[in-house]
Amino acid sequence: MNADSAMYLAKERGKNNYQFYTLAMTERSLERMTIERGLRHALAHDELRLHYQPQIDSGSGRVVGVEALVRWQHPEWGLVYPDRFISVAEETGLIVPIGAWVLRTACQQAKAWLETHGPFNCVAVNVSPRQFMETNLLQTINQTLAETGLPPGALELEITESAVMQDPENTLQVLHQLQQLGVRLSIDDFGTGYSSLTYLRRFPVQSVKIDRSFVIDLPDDEGSKTLVRAIIALAHELKLFVVAEGVETAAQLSFLKSQQCDSLQGYMFSKPVDAELLKPGLMSAEFDTSASNQPI
Repeated sequence: MNADSAMYLAKERGKNNYQFYTLAMTERSLERMTIERGLRHALAHDELRLHYQPQIDSGSGRVVGVEALVRWQHPEWGLVYPDRFISVAEETGLIVPIGAWVLRTACQQAKAWLETHGPFNCVAVNVSPRQFMETNLLQTINQTLAETGLPPGALELEITESAVMQDPENTLQVLHQLQQLGVRLSIDDFGTGYSSLTYLRRFPVQSVKIDRSFVIDLPDDEGSKTLVRAIIALAHELKLFVVAEGVETAAQLSFLKSQQCDSLQGYMFSKPVDAELLKPGLMSAEFDTSASNQPI
């Protein structure tokens, strides 16, 4: 059993290497088994929750959409964030039923907002690499839209850069099928992988999201400034919409708006919150983005 633990760690670290067993590996295996059992229980007993973080138009300050983010309301641990359980869900395949639940719940909520709050651009839902490779992904999305009544254009699927590049030709085919459904497509965490610009040009996506790791050091870090400028310029040349996540300060806001970043998301505007908290004021709020008039 101990040798197996070391072997699995060696595989996780790229294969073609060796790892010595340590007690921490057993503790990690026990944690993984506990989380896996807990997730199965969570799916069966309605312990998953969705929080929503607004996306703000950098020009008008209006809420133009939200990103749906999954949480786990554990009976003993309290509210558990995805960084603790998503990797286990990916490894075990539980990400597929979890992803289907997230998709359905987000579409139901977006439909309710459309009916009660008038114009609503879209709800963004993350699609994991494991989900993206599922052969019935298209059927699941099509069926969910039909059952919830959400217009396809009000759903945006966020796919990570690393996921789309695992099998670019297959990815291209799936993206075109999703495009034909009428849903919006976005590349999440853009710039953190090693995308081929040839494929990026061919992918039928409407937007890219700048990862918060590039935003966090703006505008003090020259390297971050250069990368963000380049990403926004490249995306706009390709006629893509640009969203920056992790915006927390007026200085970050000022820089991003000076570079014509289209939409902003982060704690400066709102943390991810329950739909009931989002509904009363945030959906119709207009945020002050005038800080961008300051010199950079």
